[in-house]
Amino acid sequence: MEHADLTPAPAPAFDFEAGEVLLVDKPLTWSSFDVVRKVKNTLRIKKIGHAGTLDPLATGLLILCTGKKTKEIDQIQAQEKEYTGTFRLGQTTASFDLETPVDAELPYAHLTEEEIRAATAQFLGLITQTPPLFSAVKVNGERAYEVARRGGEAEIKSKQITIREFELTRIALPEVDFRVSCTKGTYIRSLARDFGAALGCGAHLTKLVRTRIGEYQLADALTMQAVEALRPPRPEGEAEQPRRQRRERLPERRAGLEYFNATHATSESPASEA
Repeated sequence: MEHADLTPAPAPAFDFEAGEVLLVDKPLTWSSFDVVRKVKNTLRIKKIGHAGTLDPLATGLLILCTGKKTKEIDQIQAQEKEYTGTFRLGQTTASFDLETPVDAELPYAHLTEEEIRAATAQFLGLITQTPPLFSAVKVNGERAYEVARRGGEAEIKSKQITIREFELTRIALPEVDFRVSCTKGTYIRSLARDFGAALGCGAHLTKLVRTRIGEYQLADALTMQAVEALRPPRPEGEAEQPRRQRRERLPERRAGLEYFNATHATSESPASEA
C-alpha cells in the first residue's frame, strides 16, 4: 500500500524585480499605502504599486504589482469587484461609515424583510452615484477627505456605475449583511447611504470586505504575517533602522480615524518599517 506524501509544499518562489502580481489581505485601519510601504520595505522591492485603493476601515483583497507587472495596474483596476459587509439601518454618519460619529437617528423597526429586500432592485444595473465627501476624489486639486476633515464643504460630481449583483445575505435589524458585485469606481459607503435613504431610515456602513477583483480571490491572498515570512535576509553589514524612529511615523498614517480609534477596538497598528 502506498503512503501519502506528507512532505510540506515548498514556499512560493517570487521574482519581484522581474514582476509579480501579489495578493494581500489588507488589515483593518491600515491604508492601502501602509500596505504598499510595508511590503516594499519588507521584501526590498524597488518598483511596486497597488491596483485599487481600499479605505482604512475596509479589509480584504488588495492587489500589488511589482516590477514589469506594474504595467498591468490599470487593467486590473478596471475589472469587476465583489464586496461583502454590513449596513446599520436607522443611523447616518457624515462619512457614511464608522470614521465619524452618528449625526442622525431614524426609526427602522417598522420595516419588513420584504420591504428591505425589495429596495435592492433600484440599485441594480447602470445607476448614478455620488461619491462621499470623505473620499479621495479630487475637488479643485485637493482630496475631498482633506476638505471634509477640516469641516469644509465641497461639491462632489455624480458618476455612472454598474451594480451587477446586490444580495442581502442576513437581515437582523438594525444590521443587514450584503454581497455586491460592481464596476470600478463604486463606493459601497455611498450605496449604504442611498440604500438607507430608499428605505426612509438612513444607514451607514459598519463592515466591508473586498473578496474579489476579476478572477483574483481573497482566499488566495497573503496575510501581512505571511508577507513577513517572505522577508529576505538582511545584507551583511547593513544596520537596522532604530525602532524609535520607525514608530514616530505611525500617527500620521492613521489620520482621520480618531473617532473610530476612540470608540472601537482596532487591529494592530501598521507594523514598523523593515
